[in-house]
Amino acid sequence: MIEKLIEFLRELHDVKSLVQTVGYLGLHVIVFAETGLLVGFFLPGDSLLVTAGIFAANGDLNVWILLLGLSLAAIAGDQTGYLIGRKAGKALYSRPDSMLFKKKHLQAAHDFYEKYGPKTIVLARFVPIIRTFAPTVAGAAEMEYRKFVTFNVVGGILWVFSTVGGGFLLGKAIPDLDKHIHKIIVIVVFLSILPILYEGWKHRKGARSASPETPGA
Repeated sequence: MIEKLIEFLRELHDVKSLVQTVGYLGLHVIVFAETGLLVGFFLPGDSLLVTAGIFAANGDLNVWILLLGLSLAAIAGDQTGYLIGRKAGKALYSRPDSMLFKKKHLQAAHDFYEKYGPKTIVLARFVPIIRTFAPTVAGAAEMEYRKFVTFNVVGGILWVFSTVGGGFLLGKAIPDLDKHIHKIIVIVVFLSILPILYEGWKHRKGARSASPETPGA
């Protein structure tokens, strides 16, 4: 258990190295892949963007290039996911699982879409894994294209500006924050999975409430 925790923290810390290594182009490709390609669900999203914002606060990256460029990458990613859904979305539900594709993730995004409707395209931006599959589900459900584009643009801009902008403001407000960036990443990851944990808790609570009581002996 301890070894797994150490491994987990090491992987989180690598986000800092990842930002330093891939630069602007790599950041844009990662954001596009995570939001537009079904195999991108494992890529770091929120933590990567917050880290990039902190680097921008230190002067290592230009915050406006990040805000504008990554917003476009996020919007383009969702557009791609939507088109995949329109062309092959229904067939994906019968596709066998593989190392980079899990049908349960697609189903989770579908359930999310069923609950929130078109607003899913905005809300899913802030939920790991769901944001990867949500545009594909919207395409498969034949969501009106104009409506999708509107929610896509709003969601993409909100997501990038809140994460990169949040990291930038934190970096400006707290001196030498980059030296403690692994702690920030842990907090970001925890906050990003809170919606998933909450939904899981609600589901289990509902299942217990719906189950018939066991008659006494």
